[in-house]
Amino acid sequence: MGARVGYVRVSSLLQNTERQLADIDLDRVFEDRISGKDKNRPALSDCLSYLREGDTLYVHSIDRLARNLRDLQNIVDELSEKGVAVHFMKENLIFNGQVSPLQQLMFQMLGAFGEFERNLIRERQAEGIAIAKQKGKYKGRKRALSNDQLTEIIERKSNGEKVTHLAREFGVSRVTIYKNIGDQKNPTAQI
Repeated sequence: MGARVGYVRVSSLLQNTERQLADIDLDRVFEDRISGKDKNRPALSDCLSYLREGDTLYVHSIDRLARNLRDLQNIVDELSEKGVAVHFMKENLIFNGQVSPLQQLMFQMLGAFGEFERNLIRERQAEGIAIAKQKGKYKGRKRALSNDQLTEIIERKSNGEKVTHLAREFGVSRVTIYKNIGDQKNPTAQI
């Protein structure tokens, strides 16, 4: 008998994962606190690498594994090919390589609803931002670097300091530095 592995996901750091898989005895649990919009999630990647033939992956519900129908189908197909069973608790669906046409239909419909819900959330968010902008209440995200910091970065870079070192020191990515340097009006900033 293989390992009993759990995967739990919430979309933000403030949400609680305790209700997911609470009543199941698991050997290992992988937890993400990130959107399910795509497969690029650290704990999901670790989980998929960890699973072996004969293991069972327990997930609270289909939308916890993925909010994109194509990704959802690919994940379940890859696991089935590896000999891993996938058990969605809320929907009471188990995929172990022997899927009935009705089970496949339910799976795809529920996955499509998850993707639809994600698209509705994005649409509502965009509408809310547009309304806030019209009222002058939406200013966008705070800049990662102040003008003084950018001036210092430009000067230090022109003196030969590596962008990787500067990014680490200022707590931003190299891309952020390059993007901000390119945005400056200062002609010496175009380095």
